[in-house]
Amino acid sequence: MLERFHVPSEIAIRVQPDVMRQTVEDIFRGLGMPDEHAKQSTDVLLYADVRGIESHGVSNMLRVYVQSIRDGRINLNPKWRITHDAPAICTIDSDGAHGGVIGPEAMRIAIDRARQFGIGAVAVANGGHFGAAAYHAAMALEHDMIGVAMTAGGVGVLPTGGAERLIGLNPIAVAIPTQREPPFIFDASMSSVAGNKVRLLQRLGAPTAPGWIADADGTPIMEEREIPEGFMILPLGGTREIGSHKGYGLGVIVEVLTTVLAGTGAGPDRRAGQAHHFIAYDVKQFTDLDVFKDDTDTYMRRLRESKPAPGEERVWYAGLPEHEEEAERRERGIPYHPEVIGWFKATLAELGLPDRLPS
Repeated sequence: MLERFHVPSEIAIRVQPDVMRQTVEDIFRGLGMPDEHAKQSTDVLLYADVRGIESHGVSNMLRVYVQSIRDGRINLNPKWRITHDAPAICTIDSDGAHGGVIGPEAMRIAIDRARQFGIGAVAVANGGHFGAAAYHAAMALEHDMIGVAMTAGGVGVLPTGGAERLIGLNPIAVAIPTQREPPFIFDASMSSVAGNKVRLLQRLGAPTAPGWIADADGTPIMEEREIPEGFMILPLGGTREIGSHKGYGLGVIVEVLTTVLAGTGAGPDRRAGQAHHFIAYDVKQFTDLDVFKDDTDTYMRRLRESKPAPGEERVWYAGLPEHEEEAERRERGIPYHPEVIGWFKATLAELGLPDRLPS
């Protein structure tokens, strides 16, 4: 996460991960979610928080999930089913399940099929927000597999040169196992900035960066300024001159591999909630596993130890900063904005649940 998204240390309230985990589980159960679903959904959220991915942790997403449960948009007792089936692949209708429940289940199926056939792929229709895509991709790592997860999220992104929201944020995550180095875990939306991060900026009173969003008429904002009303999100790259056609094209690809492949339309014409796609590659069925992991280690180490540009302290690769952040947060606690803690305390009181959080 860029520094502009972090809660300032002087106001941050630190909470130990186990305390926050119990608190979130209590809230889910208090709203009627079955125990195992509450634990799984919480695990997805805490994965984001301990790794410094605030945009997809409890600060932003839990209150969305709570409201969606209350509004009946999340089915707490889904009867999900496989609608199309073949040896290495399948499509699931999740029956409106919470994405933090059906996403991990679908990834487990992809992993099981990859174990049998070398590759497994699962499309999911009729679902909801599934949290950080990295969580699902990273599930493959403990099986010595490469994991891929993507989702069609929202419809808030402009096409290059356009002034109408037609594309989802549509993140792609890829997790690659290593031997000794921290694993490579890439997770990014195909927009210039995730919608949740814009909400973080608004909470922190921080400006937008150039090339992230457009004014209400579609004009790209190319300087730091206050986030305007009616803003729209630009594709990855911001403008055509600096590569927005690439983010635009990738966003459309994710849309097709999720919503269209699951048979539920695309963009503003989606017919059944959000859709996801999960893939697992069993490395040892492609090549020698130890050679693969050693070669990946060598490459990650070469990236990590490479010469930094002037003004830069070091070179990172995807997953490395989160790995280091996780170690620090597990020791010192997760830093939350006071407004977030205030929301938690009000919600716990409303549900008659115990409050274990610091003030």
